[in-house]
Amino acid sequence: MNKIYDVIVIGMGVAGCNMAYNLKNRGQNVLLIDKSSVVATGGSRAAGAFVSPKIGKGSPLQTLTNEAFSFAVDFYKKNFSEYFNQTGVVRIPKDIEDNKKFDIYKDFNDTPYKHFSHNKLKDNGINSEYDGFLFENAGVCDSIGLCNALVKNIDKASLTVNNIIQKDNLWYVGKYMAKKVILTTGYEDNLLDIRYMGIHGTWGSRGDFESSLKIPISIHKSISISANLNGIIKIGATHNKAKDPCLLCKNPLDELMEKASYLIDTKKLHLTKIFCGMRSGSKDYFPLVGSVIDTKYMLKTYPKITKGAKEPLKKIDNLYILNGLGGRGFVFAPLMADILSNHIINNQEIDSRINPDRLFLKWCRKKNNIS
Repeated sequence: MNKIYDVIVIGMGVAGCNMAYNLKNRGQNVLLIDKSSVVATGGSRAAGAFVSPKIGKGSPLQTLTNEAFSFAVDFYKKNFSEYFNQTGVVRIPKDIEDNKKFDIYKDFNDTPYKHFSHNKLKDNGINSEYDGFLFENAGVCDSIGLCNALVKNIDKASLTVNNIIQKDNLWYVGKYMAKKVILTTGYEDNLLDIRYMGIHGTWGSRGDFESSLKIPISIHKSISISANLNGIIKIGATHNKAKDPCLLCKNPLDELMEKASYLIDTKKLHLTKIFCGMRSGSKDYFPLVGSVIDTKYMLKTYPKITKGAKEPLKKIDNLYILNGLGGRGFVFAPLMADILSNHIINNQEIDSRINPDRLFLKWCRKKNNIS
């Protein structure tokens, strides 16, 4: 008789790995499925995995990001300190206009920081005509090592999932069965109609370089440059919304290296590896965490919702999603997985900022969306 799992998590990126880890630690019997047999492929493998706060004028997204940042730092230090290097991250203005904004941002920096002068940056091997903010608690994860550690003792299966079927209170994913399913599939959203979430992919690239450059802190100025960790410096960014960006550029690192050359001595870098992958985002840039609405049922049963009528939302039983983490997957994933796990196990309400329900009725009112 085939084993029935409590939960199947589909997708072994940073979202899926954190989700599986959280549920396993709450006593759930979990199976993690991905089309690849390797953990953390695609966007998670290509991530620079920087864990740093968001600066700005105190927007709701900044507030949420910095809540997730604090949670992630504590989580990594407590459970996976060997895969988290707390190098500190210095944020540097992109240009003269951005430099003016940094004075405004000071009033909204709830995350502890230090002013870092351009002379001090120079002392640390970093070229900048502007001063910056140093967040000492921030750092860089070993993306692949961390994801593997998260799911070390969790069942895994390699399977290309083309559909999922619910029957007799069970979900069938290929030959596997579970009471619940969680979608952590990134930019791939073809298993059911979740168009209302507006999931889209943005390409990211990273290069790993051998170097003797003495850079003790990590840097962000439109791109991210890691501190020198055991002779390796990572340079990466989320930068291209094309679906097939590698067809558009012969070398995905050209633009990154040009920007990096203004910050550090790139002549002392020797490229060892290139990583590329798609990162998933949502319409409003907030994560997508919670249950999934039965779009087909809603449109058929309540046709007036396309004209603005508000009707009770019907959810698909025992189906959940964790997605839309964008370029901050290693910041958001631990807290988002914790929230969804508490919702599934303890029936705790999902934070309205990240609940995908927020997007449904607005999507329905746009007639061009409905086909």
